[in-house]
Amino acid sequence: MAKLRIGGTWVGVIELELENWTVAMLREEVAKRSNVEGPDSINLIASGKVLKDGDGTEKLSQLGIKNNAKILASRLSVDEGKSLKHELMAEEERSRRLARVKAVMMGLMLHENAKNLIRRQLYKDALEVLTMGEEAFSLCDPKVLEFIDNVPILQIDMVWCYFLLQDISWLSVAGMRLEKAREGLERCHGKDFSRVRLLQAGCQPELALHMRLELLEGVVAYHNGQFDKSTKALTSAQAKFSQLQVPDEALSHVMSMGFKERDARRALRLNNQDIGSAVEFLFEEKAKRAQKREDDIRLRMEMMEQKQYGVTPLKKAVNLEKLKELVAIGFEKNLAAEALRMNENDFQKALDDLTNPETNSAIQLDIESRKRKRKQRTADARIEELVSMGFDRSRVVAAVQAGETVEQTMSRLMSESEPFPTVDANSNGNPASEPNNVNSDSVSDNDPVEGPSTAGEEERDVEMEDELARDIGNADALSDYDIEVTKEGEAIHEYLTLLASTDIKKALSS
Repeated sequence: MAKLRIGGTWVGVIELELENWTVAMLREEVAKRSNVEGPDSINLIASGKVLKDGDGTEKLSQLGIKNNAKILASRLSVDEGKSLKHELMAEEERSRRLARVKAVMMGLMLHENAKNLIRRQLYKDALEVLTMGEEAFSLCDPKVLEFIDNVPILQIDMVWCYFLLQDISWLSVAGMRLEKAREGLERCHGKDFSRVRLLQAGCQPELALHMRLELLEGVVAYHNGQFDKSTKALTSAQAKFSQLQVPDEALSHVMSMGFKERDARRALRLNNQDIGSAVEFLFEEKAKRAQKREDDIRLRMEMMEQKQYGVTPLKKAVNLEKLKELVAIGFEKNLAAEALRMNENDFQKALDDLTNPETNSAIQLDIESRKRKRKQRTADARIEELVSMGFDRSRVVAAVQAGETVEQTMSRLMSESEPFPTVDANSNGNPASEPNNVNSDSVSDNDPVEGPSTAGEEERDVEMEDELARDIGNADALSDYDIEVTKEGEAIHEYLTLLASTDIKKALSS
């Protein structure tokens, strides 16, 4: 038998079997002991999470509830209970939508990572990453994918890797992938490319991508013995390849305005060799990059600020816009942030707490308590670090408790000649000052701030996620269309030559 400690509407201990009891059974038992109308009027919270009934079969042990766990029981009216149920259902739907959005983002990040591998000529590795990206996209809502061209472009990139690996075994799969890619591009771009040009403000970014598609269609058709179809596709690809060749005079003209060769060539390709449009495009791209840098800096600063305040019981960051409103009213920033954190960013509840002398005082005391604990943890960590270096613990403790900096402590311990400063007997082991503690007045996310338990959550490969995020963050809206076409040009020439020799053989045999 396990014991659960209940607090809130009823205080006491309930003995039960975690493997057999469900949330509904626990709610009913708490309601009975609380002498309330029914279980719908009881709300149960464990580790900052609202306990949901689910399908009614999930046991408490499966939800991570353990022996001696603390459960908070709050009383609601029946209408509030029904409202909560609707809110939970809405939250589940939002969670499903968020999962689909995450799948799209993961697909985009994996695709961007694969393109970097292709540029480094690591085609086999790229193909593996593209396969993972395809799996991620398969988890998304098909209706959403119909409006973006990332999936058809991914199909083209996969076949391009087959071609560069010269793996003929993928021939049948390549044909199906190219059919899907063409259907997807026509749906997104329009058969006359009008839609993509409208979205890209009159640019013609799609030319190189469609040239690659037609090249690959021609190659697949050739190896399937469909020579007429291959000739048609390759001839069309050759025409587009010619359009993509940048005249030296136009390139020199754009470069003379201070742009690098690669940027100038890219701009001319994307703007149909029009010098005026290319220059305008380059200045717009420069302005966009500058704006992105400013946005990134602002976002990083906001994230650093949010980190100082910790997270809400449901593990959400403090809403900085609402925080600004409270500060504008006249409340101290850290105090207002803590009120929002405790109240799940509910502005009105936070305001009520701040204007109530009792709750305001309690919040201040809580902040001060966590400051002291943070200082103590910092001091303890410094002590253990210095003791691990071989210094005497008593001397280290005396130095750290005196509030010295790391440099002063190290210097004193190394010399072992200077007497240590006297430590106030009433200091309780806390440093008198923390000169190295940056922004010591703020509430750090390292403090014991309430939040849901992370036990049992799937471990994340943060390093991999950061790498993927950097790839997609460094990409621009036209990166999928920015193709260096040298290899394509060589392949077009090679297969047109093969087709010509085939025609000669036919003529001779007849």
